[in-house]
Amino acid sequence: MKIQERTGAGAGRSGVPAQPSVGDRLPTPPRERKPALAALAVLLILVGALGVTMLVLQVGNRIEVVKVTKDIQAGESVGDNVSSVMVAADDSINYVTWDQRNALKTLKAKSTIYSDTIVMGQMFAKKAGIPAGKASVGLALKEGTYPADIKAGDIVTAYRVGTNGSSSSSSDSDSGSGGTSASGGGALVENASVHGVAENDDATVSTGNLSLTLLVDQADAAALASAAAANQVAIVHVPGN
Repeated sequence: MKIQERTGAGAGRSGVPAQPSVGDRLPTPPRERKPALAALAVLLILVGALGVTMLVLQVGNRIEVVKVTKDIQAGESVGDNVSSVMVAADDSINYVTWDQRNALKTLKAKSTIYSDTIVMGQMFAKKAGIPAGKASVGLALKEGTYPADIKAGDIVTAYRVGTNGSSSSSSDSDSGSGGTSASGGGALVENASVHGVAENDDATVSTGNLSLTLLVDQADAAALASAAAANQVAIVHVPGN
């Protein structure tokens, strides 16, 4: 009788093992840490911050330098044709600072410097040099043989002009010609550059004479100098200049 009761009591039990309670869960494995990625992220943040800081400092570190306000021809001084402009400081660039502008006026441009150019020290010298293959020829011109508005940097053509006299008055009278006759030998030099124009003084103002210097090819220098010595040169502006 007791055996049956035990059998009946165990009939309702299940053969499946009981599940562990919530508090008895197995521990999960720890996450794998990646210190290299974390270090890289920190490094990128630092680099970005440094870059922004450098830009801010560069914008703030500005200097006042010289800029020309009109074209300056080779051999000319900037004079008063300058203004100031702010630029980022850079030790690798030979800027002419604004406080050096008075010293700059004593120097000559080595070549043409165009308007709105920020000038640098290497653009100037105490004495303007003559480019290779060129020659500088001085002219003393009478009134009427040059344009009234001629200035340094103009491109001009030099023509031979003059008068031819004859010592044989009888042959001149027989031929019906006058004692002198105008003559011209054509262009001596084309597309010559006016290298400099002498400032007028009381003598040149009263006489109308003008002294100027032309920069010409060496091959043309002898003919131009010979004609200039004989006062047989006239200067005209080249169209478009």
